Amino acid sequence: MEIKQKSELEFIAIMASLMSLVALAIDALLPAIEDISASLNVVDQQNNQLLITMIFLGLGCGQLISGPLSDSLGRKPVIYLGFIVFVIASLICVFAPSLEVMIIGRILQGIGISAPRTISIAMVRDRFEGNYMAKIMSFVVAIFILVPVVAPALGKILLDLYGWKAIFYGQMFLGLLIMTWLWRRQPETLKPKDKKKIKLSLFIDGTKEFLKHKNAVIFTVFSGFITGSFMVYLSASQHIFEQQYGLKEEFPFIFAGLAMGIGLSTFFNGTLVVKFGMLKLVRIFTIIFTINPLVYILLFSQTQNPSIYILIIFFWIQFFALGFLFGNTRALAMEPIGHIAGVGAAVNGFVSTMMAVPIASLIGSFLDKKALPLFVGFFVCGAISYLLIIYLKQYNKKKSIKTGVPVFDNN
Repeated sequence: MEIKQKSELEFIAIMASLMSLVALAIDALLPAIEDISASLNVVDQQNNQLLITMIFLGLGCGQLISGPLSDSLGRKPVIYLGFIVFVIASLICVFAPSLEVMIIGRILQGIGISAPRTISIAMVRDRFEGNYMAKIMSFVVAIFILVPVVAPALGKILLDLYGWKAIFYGQMFLGLLIMTWLWRRQPETLKPKDKKKIKLSLFIDGTKEFLKHKNAVIFTVFSGFITGSFMVYLSASQHIFEQQYGLKEEFPFIFAGLAMGIGLSTFFNGTLVVKFGMLKLVRIFTIIFTINPLVYILLFSQTQNPSIYILIIFFWIQFFALGFLFGNTRALAMEPIGHIAGVGAAVNGFVSTMMAVPIASLIGSFLDKKALPLFVGFFVCGAISYLLIIYLKQYNKKKSIKTGVPVFDNN
């Protein structure tokens, strides 16, 4: 049957729901980490972070498969296939007898949800481009951010009522609802004439084409540093708020409040990006993203953790800046490669995620009694990201002078 979507708003909601499966698989589990650790008899509590970081490993690798496949088979069939893998992986986690098996399940979960996460971005690129694409991405991310707001609280409710395994069952049920919505209401966005034959050269040629575009490469690396620093927060937030500050019961609500900072800024970005352009906003908020942790370091490097209220203020500023970076940097990376959106989204997601995992692991290894290492990580990643922007600006300026052709700058 022919599927007709009634509104652009419904498209945004479906894309956000597909992306939300990632946040749901990560954030809903945060309140249950200690319970899972106790159930699996984990000795070294530092290994608890693997329950979060390893799903990103699967997420990065899975994109290399789902992206190119979606350029050949269509967007929707590959999303369905990814969800089936996610369900199988979730069952592995539920019945895992050890931490090692649980980690395998989490990696497979990441591989499974890489399909809806990556392909939703390709579907946005199939329909839109330029600053309007960034506007749509901002609204998608703004709705998507609502999931981290409620996911820890939802996970805590399921944990208290039915135990940690209920969280995985809840993820599968909500995922099934989203897949049904996609099937019934979302038309395929990849036109038949744009489908490519499945072959190894499809990915190889797509990667070569991706690497030809300096903007795509630079903003992919940029995303890797920003995502890596944020991933540390995701994996260590439970330790910081519950262990360092003793706020176990309050943790889901603090996490939700901080997530609202990202949601608020992504909402504003949807309006501001059309007026000012993606790159100008990225420049401004990369500076804020870098200066804020520098101030924290200067104030608290020689002391213990500040009061929880001060910590939340610094976190909130950081995440407000982050909201302007997530959608815009992804849109800037995808802008010149719309003709290979599936492969492009896969390469972009793979590189940024595979960069983020070791960055998060490195910074996370220093977190013990203070939150300071997290802010050091924010500062270093932000500073490197801003240097990348300066390099790209100089590169585009020289190329423009050399060729006499204006280079995409989007300022």
